[in-house]
Amino acid sequence: MTRTRYALLAAGAVLGTLAAGPHGAAAPHGPAAPHGSAAPHRSAAPHGPAAPHRSAAPHGPAAPPAASAGWTAAPAAGRPYAYLEGPAGSVLEDTLSVTNPGPRPLTVTLTGEGPAAVAFAARTVTVPARTRADVPFAVTVAAATAPGEHRGTVRAGAGGRSVGVDLRLKVSGPRLAALAVEGARVDRATGTLHYTLVNRGSTVLDRPRLAVRADGLLGTVLDLPERALPLTLRPGERAARTEPWPDPPALDSVTVRVTATAPGAGPATAATAAVFASPPALAAALPPLAAAGGAAYALRRRARTKGAPA
Repeated sequence: MTRTRYALLAAGAVLGTLAAGPHGAAAPHGPAAPHGSAAPHRSAAPHGPAAPHRSAAPHGPAAPPAASAGWTAAPAAGRPYAYLEGPAGSVLEDTLSVTNPGPRPLTVTLTGEGPAAVAFAARTVTVPARTRADVPFAVTVAAATAPGEHRGTVRAGAGGRSVGVDLRLKVSGPRLAALAVEGARVDRATGTLHYTLVNRGSTVLDRPRLAVRADGLLGTVLDLPERALPLTLRPGERAARTEPWPDPPALDSVTVRVTATAPGAGPATAATAAVFASPPALAAALPPLAAAGGAAYALRRRARTKGAPA
């Protein structure tokens, strides 16, 4: 009985399996009862597209800060121009004020123009923002500077902009006009006259005038009338010059005089002697000279013969 009962139970189990559906899958289990009261897990809200990352602009070489357009340069103490006075050979001092009202430092370069040398305490000065810098400078008056008024400029430059400050220089001292002629000589080969004009005074001599005259054994052989020279001589300055003599004498002994004048100055003269004796002229002159010498000798001999006692 036991074996028969076991066979029936096995057959029933096989039939039940076939009736459960294809593949013999077990019926799905229902959800397990939740343990405790844990809150359901809420998934995070989906992230939208991330905002794009803005990379910093590439760092190239930093551009130099632009100079403030409102900066100024002027003589210290608010004067309209720089005024200096002193004798020739002196060193005069003043101050240039550079004002930077801008928000950045300002670097300026300082220069001087004019008849006198200008030296600054610093050629390049950096002025902080909203600041004024007072820069001393010195003007050296050359010993040869003529008395009187002279003009120059002190200049500051930055950021492509340049500001000029008027510089007025008064050189004291007596005003004396004096001109000299030195080193006069004649080149006998070409007849060219060489000479040097010298300004011996303390004023500028503009367009001095010159005249040349040469006298020989038989009279004047060269006469150049007075004329203005295209020349300006500052005090102490020298100018070496020449004058052509297109047709100098072939045989003569001459004295050449060079006379120069200038406004306010007395005439200055230099003289030089020259002997011209070219070989052709000497050859042509020897026979007449010999004949004249012989005639003179004969006359003197005859006179002595007549005067001798019988």
